[in-house]
Amino acid sequence: MAFHIAGIELDSRFFLGTAQYPSPEVLQLAIKASGAQVVTVGLKRQLAQGDGTGSAANDFYSIIRDTGVRLLPNTAGCRAAREAVTLAHMARELFDTPWIKLEVVGDEYTLQPDPFELVKAATELVRAGFEVFPYCTDDLVTCQRLLDAGCRILMPWGAPIGSGQGLLNPHALRTLRARLPGVPLIIDAGIGSPRDAVQAMELGFDAVLLNSAVAQAHAPVQMAHAFKLGIEAGRLAFEAGIMAQQAMAVPTTPVTGRPFVL
Repeated sequence: MAFHIAGIELDSRFFLGTAQYPSPEVLQLAIKASGAQVVTVGLKRQLAQGDGTGSAANDFYSIIRDTGVRLLPNTAGCRAAREAVTLAHMARELFDTPWIKLEVVGDEYTLQPDPFELVKAATELVRAGFEVFPYCTDDLVTCQRLLDAGCRILMPWGAPIGSGQGLLNPHALRTLRARLPGVPLIIDAGIGSPRDAVQAMELGFDAVLLNSAVAQAHAPVQMAHAFKLGIEAGRLAFEAGIMAQQAMAVPTTPVTGRPFVL
């Protein structure tokens, strides 16, 4: 199951969000149960809970530091490239990492990424030495523009953030995978159940990032483990080779033209 992303070898293909958990203790247990080695944190949310100096972000890091995971700060809540770039620089200083999950939202109802501001911010951050993980839609042209900007990883959505609708457009996602065979692709947002994660992995995606489906479950720790198993199963199935669907029945034990033993 090991794979490389941004020069780092990971054993887990499960990226886990850290918002909305009932307690820090449940979050720690969920991270352990998930097997995730990368977790995300919204810097704006952490700063809003503190005094504006970054102390909240540091406190949060201290909570999860002992789990041994790698932190992926994000620019959730940003509506313009300039705002996202500023927040990314703050995150690099606070968390001592060049990794940034870039989010620039263009629509308040769907929280759909703004492709123009996203590419603009990605271009500037790549030039500044960041490893940019852009949260984008499943639009192939936008994804190509992000790659042209210097991004080495893409995070297309399955459905709107927090909606739990699963993969709304498997055809578009399948096209992305086929047209960008060498690019690490991480499904981000919209995943509602382990079944959705299995589907994403069976399509050949490299990893899955989710938050609400675990954090809002009645038993977050148990759900984190369920997703871990689903992601592993989907990847193993993809690597093993999933049988092609057929329009008619095909007997598993052909008997035509063979003698019967009476």
